Amino acid sequence: MILVYTLIFSTVMKARLPGSDDSWAYSIYLCAGILTWTYFSDTVIRCQTLFIEQANLLKKVNFPRLTLPIIVLLSSTINFIIIFFILILFLLAIGRFPGISILLVLPVLALQQGFAIGLGMLTGTLNVFSRDVGKFIGIVMTFWFWMTPIIYPIEILPPVLQDALKWNPMFESMNFYHALLLGNEIPPVSSLYYLAFFSLTSLLLGYFCFHKLVADMVDEL
Repeated sequence: MILVYTLIFSTVMKARLPGSDDSWAYSIYLCAGILTWTYFSDTVIRCQTLFIEQANLLKKVNFPRLTLPIIVLLSSTINFIIIFFILILFLLAIGRFPGISILLVLPVLALQQGFAIGLGMLTGTLNVFSRDVGKFIGIVMTFWFWMTPIIYPIEILPPVLQDALKWNPMFESMNFYHALLLGNEIPPVSSLYYLAFFSLTSLLLGYFCFHKLVADMVDEL
């Protein structure tokens, strides 16, 4: 996928980031955004049907139900580590590896995935009682992807839309990945407060909803 993006956008379409003549910049921008977004969306979407798919297990076996979303998170994390390692090899091959500072993506990823697992538990629990929730979240995730500067740089948008997109909880995480991998810049910690708020809030709401409804959820299944 990385090779395809590089070939199509950088070589064939000759896509460039605004203000940059680097032929690799847009490929790095695209891969950094898509790989981390996929990690986020995969966790949320897989949690939508998790409890429905594991209905027989939930009914017949007594075990801590909270382990199910944790397993989804661990599975997504393993997949992401493998893919991100390939991205690192790609950056090394083209001489764009940012060095030890790449470890700074870890706390941002933790906040991002805290947001994902909280949102996944909340909507996955509600989906048991109303199956339309899962369909609705699928549509929301598609729109959310396009409302996040992953495919396009935010600088190409009118100022009013730039200001609107900054309310997106995923905006600053993508901005952090792009700044670090493209310019080896470290955005201020304060830029992550907004994401941290959503991460903590979604975790609390997701756990509270799951904890309150887990008994009724088993009966509903």
